[in-house]
Amino acid sequence: MTRTLNTISLCAALLLGASATAWADMPRTPAPEGAKVYFIEPANGATVGQTFTVKFGLKGMGVAPAGVDAPATGHHHLLIDVDSPPAMNAPLPMTDAIRHFGKGQTETELTLPPGKHTLQLLVGDKNHVPLDPPVMSEKISVTVK
Repeated sequence: MTRTLNTISLCAALLLGASATAWADMPRTPAPEGAKVYFIEPANGATVGQTFTVKFGLKGMGVAPAGVDAPATGHHHLLIDVDSPPAMNAPLPMTDAIRHFGKGQTETELTLPPGKHTLQLLVGDKNHVPLDPPVMSEKISVTVK
C-alpha cells in the first residue's frame, strides 16, 4: 500500500512538473497595438473606506472570460501591494495579492485593512498569461481609513 502511494505521488509530481514546464513554454498572446488598461476608480491618491469599489477600464481591446479564444481580448487581474511584477511567461498565480477576474468582470468590491496600499491592473489571455507586450496599468496608491 505504501509503495503504491509513493508511486502515485511520484507520478503526480512528474505530471505537475511537466505541466508547469509546458505552461512556461507556451507562446504568449500578442497585445493589440495601443491597448491600455487603467483605473476608472478609485483615483490615484484617494482615501477610501475599508470596502470600496474598483472599476477597470480597457482601451484598444475587448474583455472576454478566461478560456475564450477571441481575437484582441483578455481579462483583468488586480495586483494588490505587489512590489515586483509577476512572471510574464506563465499563468498568473491566484493569490490574495493577485486577484483574477476570469469571468470578464470589469469591477469589484475590495476590502483592505487600514493603511496605504498599491493597486495595479494586468490583462491576461485566455490562459491567464500576460499579453506580449504586457498590458499593465500604472500603479496607483490608495489610503484605507
